[in-house]
Amino acid sequence: MIRHVTGLRYMPPWPADRSYRHFSNERGLTDREIALVAKWVEDGMPEGNKNDKPELPQFPDHSQLGTPDLVLKMPEPYHIPGDNTDHFIVMKIPYELERDTFIRLIEFVPGNRELLHHMNGHLISYNPDKKTHVNEGMMAVDQENGEIEPTRIHHLLGLLQDDGSYPALTTSVCNYLPGVIPPEYPAGIGGYRMSRKGALYINNMHYGPSALDTSDQSYFNIFFADSPPKRPINEVIMGTLGISDIEPPLIIEPDKVQKFTTRLEVITDLSLITINPHMHLLGKSFLAYAVKPDGDTIPLIRIPQWDFKWQYFYTFKKLLKIPTGSVIVAEGVYDNTKDNPYNPFDPPRRVGERNISMRTTDEMFQFIITYVPYQAGDENVSLESPEAAGFVR
Repeated sequence: MIRHVTGLRYMPPWPADRSYRHFSNERGLTDREIALVAKWVEDGMPEGNKNDKPELPQFPDHSQLGTPDLVLKMPEPYHIPGDNTDHFIVMKIPYELERDTFIRLIEFVPGNRELLHHMNGHLISYNPDKKTHVNEGMMAVDQENGEIEPTRIHHLLGLLQDDGSYPALTTSVCNYLPGVIPPEYPAGIGGYRMSRKGALYINNMHYGPSALDTSDQSYFNIFFADSPPKRPINEVIMGTLGISDIEPPLIIEPDKVQKFTTRLEVITDLSLITINPHMHLLGKSFLAYAVKPDGDTIPLIRIPQWDFKWQYFYTFKKLLKIPTGSVIVAEGVYDNTKDNPYNPFDPPRRVGERNISMRTTDEMFQFIITYVPYQAGDENVSLESPEAAGFVR
C-alpha cells in the first residue's frame, strides 16, 4: 500500500505542480525518495539503525504550536442537526482583558473535525467607553444558506456598540480548512492589536451534511506579542466574493468542461506571502500567474488535477515581489460532466455561485492572496520555518 500510494503521488498529498513553483515546506516526495520507498518495500521493509532513530516529538495538549497565552472557546456546544444539509453559522466569542495587548498569531482548534469544513475568523475591537456588555446578544446564528441579511445577523449577535456604531474590525486573523497549521512569519511581519474589550467574529463556520444530530465546541489559542506589528498583513480576494470579476460569469452548464478567468491589476509594489486557490467539486485544474508590465510572467501556482479534499494555504519560500502595473491572472477549469467522479449531480445540472454562503454543491472560483507592501530587500526575506506552510486536508 505504501509503495502504491507514494508511486502514484497520492501520498503525501501536494496538489501544486513543483515544476511550476516551489513553496515553503512542501510535502511531496522527489523521484529519488519515491524510488527509495519502493526499494525498501521490496526488501521486506527492514528496520534501520536503531541508534539513528530520533526521539518522538513532544506536542503540548490541545495545540500544535505551544502553550497559548489565552484560550477563547465557544461558550457552549453548538448543536448541528442531522438533516443532511450544509449549515453556515455566524458566531461570536466575546472576551474582556485587563488591558490592550498585541497578538502574534491565532490557532483554531476544531471540536468536530468530521463535519467542520472551513472557518473564517475576524477580530472585533470595541471602544471600551462605547461597549458596556460584550456578552449581549446571541452567540450564534444559522445563516440559512444566505437567506438572512448581514445587518440582521449583526443585531442578533449584539455586535454593535452601545451608540449603534460599528466597532473596528480586523479581517482574516484566523482561517481554517481541515488540518491547517497557522503560518508563523519572520519577526516584524504580521500580528494584530487586541483591544481589552472585543470578540472573535466567525463568519462563516461551514458544517457539512450529517445524518445524525451532533455538536461542536471549537476554540481559539491566542499567542501574545510583546510589541505592535511593524508590517501588518493585508488580504485580497479575487473572483467569488472578491474584488475582481469572473469572465465569463461563473455558470457551469451541464455536460460541459468550461474555463473561467479573473484578473487584478496591481497598483503598487507588493510582496506576496501566501496564496489560497479555492474551487468546489466541479474543479478540474487551477492556474495563477502575474504578467509584469514588460510582458514577463511570474508563475504563482499550477494545480493540474484539482482535488476538493486537499486544499492548502501555499506560502512562498521568500517574499515574492509583484511590481506596480502587473496583472495577476487566475484561470479555473471546471468539469460538469458525468466523467467527473466528484460531480454531486447525476445527471449533471447547471451549477453556479449562490448568495453569500456557498454550499459544497454550489461552485466557487476564488484566489486569496496575503501580502505586505514591498520594501527594498524583501526578495531576500525567507518564509521557511516548521510552521510556515499551512497544511490542509
